[in-house]
Amino acid sequence: MLIYDLTHEELVDFLLSNNHKKYRANQIWQYLYKQKVQSFKEMLNIPNDLVELLDKNFKVQALELVLKHVSQDGTLKCLYSLHDGHLIETVLMKHHYGNSVCVTTQVGCNIGCSFCASGQLKKKRDLTAGEILAQIIQTEILLGERISYVVVMGIGEPFDNYDELMHFLKTVNDPKGLEIGARHITVSTSGIVPKIKEYAHMGLQVNLAISLHAPNNKIRTQLMKINQRYPVEEVIGAIKYYLGVTNRRVTIEYILIDGLNDTEEVALELVKVLRGLNVYVNLIPYNEVLEAPYQRSKPENMNHFYDTLMKHNIQATLRKEQGHDINAACGQLRSQHI
Repeated sequence: MLIYDLTHEELVDFLLSNNHKKYRANQIWQYLYKQKVQSFKEMLNIPNDLVELLDKNFKVQALELVLKHVSQDGTLKCLYSLHDGHLIETVLMKHHYGNSVCVTTQVGCNIGCSFCASGQLKKKRDLTAGEILAQIIQTEILLGERISYVVVMGIGEPFDNYDELMHFLKTVNDPKGLEIGARHITVSTSGIVPKIKEYAHMGLQVNLAISLHAPNNKIRTQLMKINQRYPVEEVIGAIKYYLGVTNRRVTIEYILIDGLNDTEEVALELVKVLRGLNVYVNLIPYNEVLEAPYQRSKPENMNHFYDTLMKHNIQATLRKEQGHDINAACGQLRSQHI
């Protein structure tokens, strides 16, 4: 078991049940999350018998770096191997306001969106909270710089791994843990309606993003088979529910695909669907995938779509892409070992 899989409270319980003092948990977390040691033997002021106990029951090293690619814009994509040999990808993006990491939550993905490289990977298993945390820690060590923003948008559907996700969010936000502010964290979901409603009651300040990509069921079902289970009306209903409980703005993720969902007619339909909601739309240039028949929206169409939303008082941004040249951009992650 990974030591990162324990919450602070669980570590305290483990120590007390093994006749060690409660305060040792703070020391151990200081080593793990502040100093980022990679061996219990590096915990110099921890008694030898406790080091041996930890070594016997837990592992520190969760990931092995297999490959890394650096984009022309400074984006870093890491291919990591897990203890069972499965591969995952983690992406580090550099911004003027700090470093942001995109973490993976599953080996493969059950959602199977037709436009997404990750959707080509059948789900093998969920990651543990510790394996998600380790992506941040190992990438910080590799980069030699602090990561201050996290997006849970890598391979997998986070709400399909809900319990481990919640555990991860608790530790990543904990002042004794990685101490990344809740408002610097964004969780993205393809629209699992019951989990959106459950998440609304967690009392978190963590940002929520919903992958919508179309304002009607015909287009969205073509892009996202999950729409057959949770159609547009139900997703919008869940967003309204979340807004009513939390009063926190939701990000609507919308990938622009040439001739499919990027026309003025579709933009006006999206305006109608979102009117009156406390949301903003993140327009994303489509990143082409070999297995998918889609092409990126033309620049003039992307700009017109954006202008149409803004004209009708739907706040929007047109995302500046990063890592496209190393297949690290949105929708391109596939745990590929080249």
